[in-house]
Amino acid sequence: MTTTTERDLIEAALEIQPNTIAIRRRIHRHPEQGLHLPETQQTIVDELLRIGLRPRKGKDLSSVTAWIGEGRPGRAIVLRADMDALPLNEDTGLEFSSEIAGTMHACGHDTHVAMLLGAARLLRDKVDELPGPVLLMFQPGEEGYAGARVMLEEGLLEGLDPKTTRAFAIHIDAEYPSGTVRLRSGTQMASADNVFITVHGRGGHASQPHLALDPIPVAAEIVLALQAAVTRQIDIFDPAVVTIAHITAGTTHNIIPPVAKLEGTFRTVSKVRRDDMPRLIRQVAEGVAAAHGTTADVEFRPVYPVTVSDPRVFDLVREIALGLVGDDDVVTMKDPLMGAEDWSFVLQQVPGIMAFLGARPRGTPLEGFAMNHSNIVVFDEEALPVGVALYAKVALELI
Repeated sequence: MTTTTERDLIEAALEIQPNTIAIRRRIHRHPEQGLHLPETQQTIVDELLRIGLRPRKGKDLSSVTAWIGEGRPGRAIVLRADMDALPLNEDTGLEFSSEIAGTMHACGHDTHVAMLLGAARLLRDKVDELPGPVLLMFQPGEEGYAGARVMLEEGLLEGLDPKTTRAFAIHIDAEYPSGTVRLRSGTQMASADNVFITVHGRGGHASQPHLALDPIPVAAEIVLALQAAVTRQIDIFDPAVVTIAHITAGTTHNIIPPVAKLEGTFRTVSKVRRDDMPRLIRQVAEGVAAAHGTTADVEFRPVYPVTVSDPRVFDLVREIALGLVGDDDVVTMKDPLMGAEDWSFVLQQVPGIMAFLGARPRGTPLEGFAMNHSNIVVFDEEALPVGVALYAKVALELI
């Protein structure tokens, strides 16, 4: 059992807060997207070397891993921080705003990296207290690129026994008060899959629609029919969300185009529902198209599975969080989030959980406050010591 108390860790995290903030702001100024983040990777490598650890770089992506207590007997734990940014122009006006046009850390991954590096700094001198080795996982490509899956394919968990390995991640969230921790047992986040529908009609002059086969009203009817299908054919207790978010057709005001294209996504909270959705969507799209004499091609692109938290790990992490921040600041989530995460790939392999860390300044109303993925979102840096301490305490206590 560790001799390091919760108070010790919070005080240590506060002591290194200037360094944590400096790293976070350095990464925030120079955000990178996708699987290849060379500057972010180098920042992490330099900091790990400074701490005295041995970083290892990924092969086909800019990942970084490092062990603390490698070879130590006992359970192993993977601590993950994702590191990629989003395709947005930042408009926060912060002194450390993004210097890269069209790219912004609007989901807080810069804070994840800084917090995990801070935790590594705290754990470096506590190897003898660890119940087993700690694997630091710095992952690019969470925002739609399945970086976690690529890291698994490159051997992230190679040599680790799933029975004695645990996994823990933190995600910052501007929706919740700063320093609060939210957890959920079982299904925590939805799956995500993309759908592409192409309606084939026949082009013609806008003044003579009877001589053409207009795909646009068919596309519009498909959108509405999908919403009806979701409410009429899907069990409300095993739900799905279908959103068509992009429709393209035509070139000008007086030409009926031959083709209309729809792009969207569907989200579910169970594998059973996820597996059945392509059948339902294809049935609706092809049926509506056929009713109007057109045809519809339907394609699907899998993104992320359902994120499922292990019940036992949930119980243990909840107790750890309660010890750090107290009863009032630890919340058990009532419902899953319909957002998706590639952390789900890791949790398919080993038991683990993700904790949501609030970063909306205390006393600031939720109404009107910018959320994650907004071009004006600002995360309260006062939350970072809680994240640093939580990463470290989970490493020291979770068995």
